Amino acid sequence: MDTHPTGVVLAIDPLVTRVLAPNPSPFTYTGTQTYLVGTTKLAVIDPGPDEPAHVDALLAAIAGRQIAAICCTHTHRDHSPAAALLKAATGAPIIGCAPLSLADAGPRADAAFDSDYAPDRVLGDGESLSGPDWTLTAIATPGHTSNHICFALAEAGALFTGDHVMGWSTTVVAPPDGDMAAYMASLERLMHREDRIYYPAHGEPIEKPRRFVRGLIGHRKQREGQILRLLKADVGEVPAMVERMYAGLDPRLTGAAGRSVLAHLIDLRERGIVAEEGEAWKIAA
Repeated sequence: MDTHPTGVVLAIDPLVTRVLAPNPSPFTYTGTQTYLVGTTKLAVIDPGPDEPAHVDALLAAIAGRQIAAICCTHTHRDHSPAAALLKAATGAPIIGCAPLSLADAGPRADAAFDSDYAPDRVLGDGESLSGPDWTLTAIATPGHTSNHICFALAEAGALFTGDHVMGWSTTVVAPPDGDMAAYMASLERLMHREDRIYYPAHGEPIEKPRRFVRGLIGHRKQREGQILRLLKADVGEVPAMVERMYAGLDPRLTGAAGRSVLAHLIDLRERGIVAEEGEAWKIAA
């Protein structure tokens, strides 16, 4: 039996249902999860990739109800392209993160930015939109991308975390847009919130958010420590660091791991701890 069926509507809260897109990969796990919020008038969070079958599944799940907003946490191509298709089918406005498109596609083709994303309204940090039985508030969480936001659902004590916090893996932070210092600051921000549960775009709900985020922060600090120890041992090139730091890594993820190591190194450089020396890095004098 398929425990992660695509196109099937799963009720996970009285106000929240979930539909899985058919785009599994080493980077998306079982695929991108689209959330429908509300009972009579809906918000759609992270409509997903440009996949007509997924849009058809969403329209079937919506079942003729009004859509108040199509909301995107960020503009990677596994999250936002279906917004335009859904808007064309329903007339609903696209409301959420700011547009962002870079020529650099990072370590994976499916994470390239959606250059066609055109929101009708950009939600600033702390701004809200609402329906008859729900309120969604934007929480700025840059790091994975500079335009990443989460959506807090006050009525359920829930936070839709997009790719900032995922339920199956750590987040890729890939320069030039991905920023480790911003990512860590965004995690610290979540530590001060009192959300009951997280609904990520990939992976299962996170029922002990603060403990989970504390673990993510600890993991990143461990990675930073590994990098500094390797630099002290004169291992200064990113590919060599990845080989030592990520034993048994799926080869398809090597590029992503290298980008995250680079993000740590850039952060350390900005703090005056390391310096670049040609293609290599070293502890700053």
